[in-house]
Amino acid sequence: MRALIRPASLALLVLASSTAIGQEARVVEGDTLLIERVGEEPANLPTRGMSMAQVEARFGAPSERLDPRGGQKRQWPTINRWSYPAFTVYFERSKVIDVVMAKASPGEIGPKPAAR
Repeated sequence: MRALIRPASLALLVLASSTAIGQEARVVEGDTLLIERVGEEPANLPTRGMSMAQVEARFGAPSERLDPRGGQKRQWPTINRWSYPAFTVYFERSKVIDVVMAKASPGEIGPKPAAR
């Protein structure tokens, strides 16, 4: 029985890796990757550690304030999310922890829109 399992596992591994390589090549040929655009655009984004008040003073009111997540336990801080047309800002309590750029076009490969 083990003699059959090993070759089958190896065949599945080879098939999966060749499929992943083919998909990667397809993406690189025709689509713009978000990471490429991020490297080209100026870094006019909120920076880690900025407060909510600083972000709002510099970038204006967000187009949408998404529902907070987390906070059920002391170890799980509340994460607030503000959505702007070009990016989404993630706050831990009231400080910026991350900024994610939005897609410039529907064909761009990048993050999904923020969950509602």
